[in-house]
Amino acid sequence: MNQRVLQFLLLTACASLGWSFSLSRINKSSAPSALRDFNTHQPTKLFSFAFDDFSDANNDEEEDNGEDSDYSFMASLRQRMNQATERDTLLPLIVLDTMLPRQVLKLQVYNPTFLDLIRLRVADETPTFGLLGMARLATGEHVHLKYGVEVHIEGKPEVCVNAKDGKSGLKIELVAKRRFRIEGDVSQSPMGGWTEATVEFLESSKQEADEENENLSSSSSSSKSSLSSSDSGTTATATSTDRLSLARAMSRARILTNPNANVKNNASLVERWIELAKENEREPGQIDTLLEQLGKIPSADTPSERAFWVGALINPIPAMGVATEIRPALLTARTAEERVQIALNGILSSIQNMSEP
Repeated sequence: MNQRVLQFLLLTACASLGWSFSLSRINKSSAPSALRDFNTHQPTKLFSFAFDDFSDANNDEEEDNGEDSDYSFMASLRQRMNQATERDTLLPLIVLDTMLPRQVLKLQVYNPTFLDLIRLRVADETPTFGLLGMARLATGEHVHLKYGVEVHIEGKPEVCVNAKDGKSGLKIELVAKRRFRIEGDVSQSPMGGWTEATVEFLESSKQEADEENENLSSSSSSSKSSLSSSDSGTTATATSTDRLSLARAMSRARILTNPNANVKNNASLVERWIELAKENEREPGQIDTLLEQLGKIPSADTPSERAFWVGALINPIPAMGVATEIRPALLTARTAEERVQIALNGILSSIQNMSEP
């Protein structure tokens, strides 16, 4: 068995075990992040080897040109790894509505382009695409957001028929998963009439860790600047990022679920909102179904995820009309403290709105 076949068998075995590897050594992949734990979409196929890539038709020539053969093999492998990375971050995009992680949207689709995309993604065993909402500028112009969510097509799409014109379509259920930010330009996909773009997937825990590290770094630089200014007899004003921002976000996030003396029966804000919302739901069991979809509220120690959960609660799909729309603001907020404050303001105003006679 020659060297190329051995390499192929080794790489195939590693891929089947879920191991990651480089050109020089093989390392078992690290533990999945909280975001990957939460994401339940089908695994991406990393490589698709063709038999021609490993042809043994001329063994003698391969032995005479071993170095060239190895170089060609490694170049092909690098190309396939790059393609796998691109497939993981190049996402088809549909502009429809702003969603937050955990939210569920049920649709009947009749648009030909949208139908083609659904069929392709399901057939390729990658039943996901990016969903974007719209934002209204001060000028009155509507533009699509650069922030969205990756949605997963749950189960098998069902055929449906439009009662008005008799056209057939698909009934689908979408579950919002990972958040993302569009990187670069949006272009039309060569696979169909939809658009696509390279995206960066956003993970709350990583964003908050980066935010904390940035705050500590800024605080250290500010301290050095302050000492230098004191030595020279001048007064310096701190303009760095607030290093207590994340701590305040966690503290304010607890307000959402702590007993509140200003609320009826000393209930928390979330409890009071649920109580009032059940009195205003559009169909029986709407809030219970919503709570089942959202799952348990995240810990206050993960303030961004708690803020997204609250946003998904008070801005449900379909809308109840009892709260100001905060989902676009939550998706585009830059810090955990901003996200929690948006959620707090939203739930407080919604409670006030539903409490009025």
